[in-house]
Amino acid sequence: MKKDFVDLLQNINTPSDLRKLPLEALPEVCSQIRQFIIKELSCNPGHFASSLGVVELTVALHYVYDTPYDRIVWDVGHQAGGHKILTGRKDKFSTYRKFHGLMPFPSPEESEYDTFTCGHASNSISAALGMAVAAHLHKEQRNVVAVIGDGSMSGGLAFEGINNASTMPNNLLIILNDNNMSIDRSVGGMKEYLHQLHTSSSYNTLRYRLSQKMLKMGWLNEERRRKILRFNNSLKSLLTNQKNVFEGMDIRYFGPLDGHDVISLVRTLESIKNMQGPKLLHIHTVKGRGFPAAEKDATIWHAPGKFNPETGERLDENQDGQPLRFQDVFGETLLELAESNPNIVGVTPAMPTGCSMNIMMKKYPERTFDVGIAEGHAVTFSAGMAKDGLLPFCNIYSAFAQRSYDNIIHDVAIGKLNVVLCFDRAGLVGEDGATHHGAYDMTSLRAVPNMIISSPMNEHEMRHLMYTAQLPDMGPFVIRYPRGKGILKDWRCPMKALQVGKGRLLQEGKDIALLSIGPLGNEAEKAISMVKEEGISVQHYDMRFLKPIDEEILHYVGEHYTHIITLEDGALKGGLASAVMEFMSEHCFPAHVHGIGLPDEFIEHGTPAELYRMVGMDAESIAEKIKKYAHK
Repeated sequence: MKKDFVDLLQNINTPSDLRKLPLEALPEVCSQIRQFIIKELSCNPGHFASSLGVVELTVALHYVYDTPYDRIVWDVGHQAGGHKILTGRKDKFSTYRKFHGLMPFPSPEESEYDTFTCGHASNSISAALGMAVAAHLHKEQRNVVAVIGDGSMSGGLAFEGINNASTMPNNLLIILNDNNMSIDRSVGGMKEYLHQLHTSSSYNTLRYRLSQKMLKMGWLNEERRRKILRFNNSLKSLLTNQKNVFEGMDIRYFGPLDGHDVISLVRTLESIKNMQGPKLLHIHTVKGRGFPAAEKDATIWHAPGKFNPETGERLDENQDGQPLRFQDVFGETLLELAESNPNIVGVTPAMPTGCSMNIMMKKYPERTFDVGIAEGHAVTFSAGMAKDGLLPFCNIYSAFAQRSYDNIIHDVAIGKLNVVLCFDRAGLVGEDGATHHGAYDMTSLRAVPNMIISSPMNEHEMRHLMYTAQLPDMGPFVIRYPRGKGILKDWRCPMKALQVGKGRLLQEGKDIALLSIGPLGNEAEKAISMVKEEGISVQHYDMRFLKPIDEEILHYVGEHYTHIITLEDGALKGGLASAVMEFMSEHCFPAHVHGIGLPDEFIEHGTPAELYRMVGMDAESIAEKIKKYAHK
């Protein structure tokens, strides 16, 4: 390893250290940061390709702007690995995404350089615009930059922010990191538009110089500037036969530039830094830049797990004979159902690989739709297809589905449309932390009329629920399931219809009743085995459905048990525990209900095992709760 690597990187602990370096040193800084990321993430898995793709941009931003006074708002925190390294967290980077370690995404709780939480997509422009307006009203000379990329421009909120930025005084700079990717390759008209968009850099330089002279001479105030800008944009479109959607909205456009030329980026940023009014800088980058395997297949290398940093060989920790992931069982089962039911279609917002809908996509590309990072659209698009006779399986990560709440209520539930909402990554997802835990789907949707809400205990139950959901006249049907490996090695089974709203008795017992929903029922089974050795017998039900809930089971346990334990992989408030308590109160049963689930707080990142232990949802904690109430 070269000496200058150690000397240069070790001496940069904050952006102020970076700004002391000469401009010509920045390419070497970028090389060193890139090698640092490769080395660290090869043994400490995390989001890889996205951070590699914006190393030069990250260095340029912190070199030109006076951070943290100047604001950099990242969109999709996958990109922020280099940002963390440059902002005082280099020595802690080995704890990235680990329990009690560095957070997986930027967060103001962790660093003053992290101006806004950005675990999801498309929020940077709106948030940064708010900061730019605040600076204007406070008469502060603060620069605000929104960095949006990894496909986030396909999200509707991004366009709402751009539209609003053009209507109020602000000096916001939007940097569009155009790498043609989200996690899977970007899709849609915006992707094609950005691919073809070009603007003359010499033209922009001339226009900037002319506007500066006019300002100094007092010929140009804000209103005249806006009128000239609109006329100018129209004239340029006429002369060049080029239409620019951003300039059409009075957003000054620059680019596209090579996003891996750090010196050019610095010079460009410095030249536009003090321009008045909203601006957009369009850069082209390569996701996974500097690591050939990641450049070749950025989808696989988005979060590749452990790998050999020298050869690029991924170190597969999977063992033969282990259960499939729940998402793969979903993908295989969806294909089976689609083969026998021609009305079935698949919809996913930018996650065909992440949710394994790519399995159906390979055989039926005309019946599968990747709509980009646009969860609300995914749901309403599915509703439109359902209205005219198709049967959409709309697969969205549970945490991302929060963005489609209104669409689910207004466009699916009110019309009782047969849309199957498959919520992948439900419950605690692990190292991605609070922004990604699927904690709120059951609680938020239980109050919505016409909804069926279910969660399978294992893969066989999942297949039965998927089969049931595609039967005629089911209406809105939610199936939620967790991230990661399943329970059963032999996951394939003949599918059968389940009676909606009916649970199943797993074990008989006289001392206490335990009602579980979803895969945590398997932890309950382990706990029941533990307490059995101490002479405690537990009546265990797998409820299957949160809504409609099995009232026959609830009547029975209300009449026969003094204490009832509920177990759910979601927020306690409003979920299964609340539903059982409401039922007992309504029917005047004296039973005491003790809920086990996620507490009323945001849960940090860590391995699922660490997090379940922390919140008391592992087998040992469940066993202790059973022992506490069994003989009371």
